[in-house]
Amino acid sequence: MQTTYIETQQISFQDFKEQILADYRLGRISREMSLLGRREVLTGKAKFGIFGDGKELPQLALSKVFRNGDWRSGYYRDQTIALAIGALTVESFYAQLYADTSAEREPASAGRQMNGHYATRTLNEDGSWKNLAQIKNISSDISPTAGQMPRLLGLAQASKVFKEVAFEGKENFTNNGNEIAFGTIGDASSAEGHFWETLNAACALQVPMIVSIWDDGYGISVPTKNQRAKADIAEMLSGFQRKDGENQGCEIIQVKAWDYAALLEAYAKAEHFARTESVPVVVHVIEVTQPQGHSTSGSHERYKSAERLQWEADFDGLVKFKEWILNYSVEIEGKEEVLATAEELDAIENEAKKTVKDGQKKAWDSYQSTITELKNKILPLVEALAPQNSEVSEELNNFKKIISVGKRDVFSLARKSLLLTRANKTAERNALQLALQEVFAIEEDNYSSHLYSQSQWKSSEVKMVDPIYSENSEEVDGRVVIRNNFDKIFEKYPQTLIFGEDAGNIGDVNQGLEGMQEKYGETRVVDTGIREATILGQGIGMAMRGLRPIAEIQYLDYILYCLQGMSDDLATVHYRTKGGQKAPLIIRTRGHRLEGIWHSGSPMAGIINLSKGILVLVPRNLTKAAGFYNTMLQSDEPALIVECLNGYRLKEKQPDNIGEFTVPVGKIEVTKEGKDVTLVTYGSTWRIVTEAANELEKIGISAEVIDIQSLIPFDLSNEIAESVKKTNRLVVIDEDVEGGTSAFIMQQILEKQKAFRYLDSDPITMSAKNHRPAYASDGDYFSKPSADDIVEKVYEMLYETNPTKFPKI
Repeated sequence: MQTTYIETQQISFQDFKEQILADYRLGRISREMSLLGRREVLTGKAKFGIFGDGKELPQLALSKVFRNGDWRSGYYRDQTIALAIGALTVESFYAQLYADTSAEREPASAGRQMNGHYATRTLNEDGSWKNLAQIKNISSDISPTAGQMPRLLGLAQASKVFKEVAFEGKENFTNNGNEIAFGTIGDASSAEGHFWETLNAACALQVPMIVSIWDDGYGISVPTKNQRAKADIAEMLSGFQRKDGENQGCEIIQVKAWDYAALLEAYAKAEHFARTESVPVVVHVIEVTQPQGHSTSGSHERYKSAERLQWEADFDGLVKFKEWILNYSVEIEGKEEVLATAEELDAIENEAKKTVKDGQKKAWDSYQSTITELKNKILPLVEALAPQNSEVSEELNNFKKIISVGKRDVFSLARKSLLLTRANKTAERNALQLALQEVFAIEEDNYSSHLYSQSQWKSSEVKMVDPIYSENSEEVDGRVVIRNNFDKIFEKYPQTLIFGEDAGNIGDVNQGLEGMQEKYGETRVVDTGIREATILGQGIGMAMRGLRPIAEIQYLDYILYCLQGMSDDLATVHYRTKGGQKAPLIIRTRGHRLEGIWHSGSPMAGIINLSKGILVLVPRNLTKAAGFYNTMLQSDEPALIVECLNGYRLKEKQPDNIGEFTVPVGKIEVTKEGKDVTLVTYGSTWRIVTEAANELEKIGISAEVIDIQSLIPFDLSNEIAESVKKTNRLVVIDEDVEGGTSAFIMQQILEKQKAFRYLDSDPITMSAKNHRPAYASDGDYFSKPSADDIVEKVYEMLYETNPTKFPKI
C-alpha cells in the first residue's frame, strides 16, 4: 500500500455538527423515498421499482469527494449520490417512477427509463454542450449489469487526454484534466467480463477512476460464494494492487458500509489517489444491507435466513449512523458537546417523511394533470359521438369503469370510436379525428423522438464538399488516401484521437495510420490491448466529455465483442435522455471479401437491427471512407464506418482537397446507368456487381448499378424507387446471410419507397450462403455472390420476360 498524505481543513464543531446532521437528514430522505416508492408500486401507481435503500451511508461519503466536472457511470441503486450532488430531487425521483414524460419534471430520461436510472442533462435545448466543467455530471445509466463499466474507462481517460491536448472551448469540458470518473457496481456484477476488462485496462492506462463495489452478499438470490472464485472480491483483486515504484495496477480499499467515519476516510484516500496521482481505485464496500430486497418483483425473505435478516436490521447503515451520532461527544473548553439528542433525530426522521410524502404527492399530481388534460380534450369529443352509435356508448361506459386511467386508455377509446363510426363522416367524428392527430404528434415526441440528432449539427445538415480532381491528382493505393486524410483530420481537429489494436506504432494493420503516432504523439494515436468492448467504451466515455474519439475495431467480425455496448449504450444515449446527452463517437473498422471464416464475415444485419441510433456507413472505397470521416467529424451523431478490407492496395485517384471533401449520409450513388434492371449493393460487393454489370452489357442487358453507401440512414431521397420506376426490375446483392441486410434493403425499397408499383418481375435478393466463408479465393467464390452468379441470375430474370431474346443458358 502506498503511503499517502491527505490535506485536511479545520472547521468549527458547529459546522461539523451541521454537516453530520445534514447527512443524516439526506440519508433519511433517501430511505423514505425507497420505502414509499415500493408502496407506490405495490398499490399499482407505478409498474416496477428498484431502490437504493441500505447504501445511503457509503454514497453520502462518496458525494463528499465528488467535485464540479467529475462524472459518474453507475447503476440503478445510486439515488443517494444523485440526491447529494443535486442531480435528483424527491419530485423527479417519483416522476421517473411514474414514467412522467416531462423532461422538466423528469430530466434524467423524460419517462423513458425505469426508476433508478439517473442522468444529468449535459446538452442545451439546441443540442449544444453545456459547461460541463462547472457542473457535476452523471452519464445516463443503463440496466445491463456491468454495462456501465466500459464507458467509465473513457470518462476517466478523457481527464488524461485533456491534460495533453488544447483546443478552442476546452475550458467548457474540463478543469485542466483534474476530474475523476466514479463508477458504481453491485458485487454480483463484478463477475461480468466487462468489469474485469475495464479494471484491467484502467490499471494499464493509469486513469483517474474510482470504482465502488456495493457488496451486499447476494446477486438477487444467489450468494456471492457461488458467483466468484473468492467470496471476497478485494482478495481476488489483490494481484492488481500497485507496487511501490511501478506505474501499473490500482489501489484497493475495503470498508464497512455502516461505519460512517471509516467511509469518509476511505473516500478521502480514494480521491487523493485518483485525483492527485491519476491512479484507479477500487473501494470494496462490504457488509451492505438491502432492507427491501432486490426489487418490487420479489421478496428477499424467500432466500435469506432469519439470522441474516436480523443482522441486516441490526447493521442497517442508518441505524448504525444514528447510534454513532447519539454516542458522539467531545469536550470543548470544559463543556461536553453532543451532535444531537434522540428527540432531535426523531424530528429529522419525521421531517424526512413529510418531505418525501409532499414530493411524492406533487409528482403524482403533476403526472396525473397530463392525463387529465388529455381526457378533457378527447372525452367530450367521444361523448359527442355516443348518441350516434351504441357501440361507442358501450366503449365509453367501459372506459369510465377503469380505476387508474393511462394515456393508452384514452387513445384506445378514441381510436375504437373512430373505427366504429367509420361509415358516418360527421362533423363530430371529424373533430375527434383532428384532435387525435394533434395529441398523437405530442406523444410521438414524448416516446419516439431523439433516436438521432435533431440539432443543427446532425449529419444530414453537414455542408457537402465534392472531391476536387485535376490533371495533377495522383493515383495511389487506397491506404494512402485514408492515411493522408487522417493526417489532415488530426491537424484540423486537435480534440480528435484514434485508438485500437495496432493503431499506433505500426500505423494499423493496413498502414492507414502510417506515421501518425510519430507525428501527433501517443496521446492521440494510441495502441490498445486486445479488448474490443473497452475500446468501444473508451470512445463512448470520451465522446460524452466533448472529445472526438475514433475507436478502431480491427475487423468487422470483432464488432460482435462490442455489440452489447453499441446496442444498449451508444445507440440509445440520445434517445434514452430525450436529447439530454450525446456521444458522437466514430467507430472505425474494416471488413468483407477477405478469405477465411474469421475475417470475412458480414454481421451487418445484426448491427443495423441492434444498433438503431448509430449511423452505419459502408463506403465502396477508401476515398469514400475518407469523405465519411470528414462528414461525421462535423456532425454530433455516432457512426460506424466500415472500410473495404480488400481496398487498401487498390489504386484510387487522390482528391486535391484531401481532408476537406465530404460524402453525404443517406445518399445513394448511381455508378452505372442502365435501363433493364436495377442492381443495388454496397461496400466491397460493389466491385463484384460492377464487374457483373459490364458482363451483362456485353450480352445485351443494360444494368443500372446503385451503391447504397449509407445503410442507416437509408436513401433519404427515395432515389432507388426512381431507378426501379425506370428499369422495372430489382436485384439486391449483399454478402450477409439470407434474410439479413438484403431483407432490410428490400423492405426499405418495396415497402417504404413503394417501388413494388413499378415491378414487372419478382424482386430478387442475392446473399451469401448461411455459413461463414470458407478459406481462400475459391472459398469466397463459392460462399458469396460472384460476378458469374449475378450475371446468371439477372439473365434468368430477363429470360422469363423475353425468352426469345434471351434463350435459356
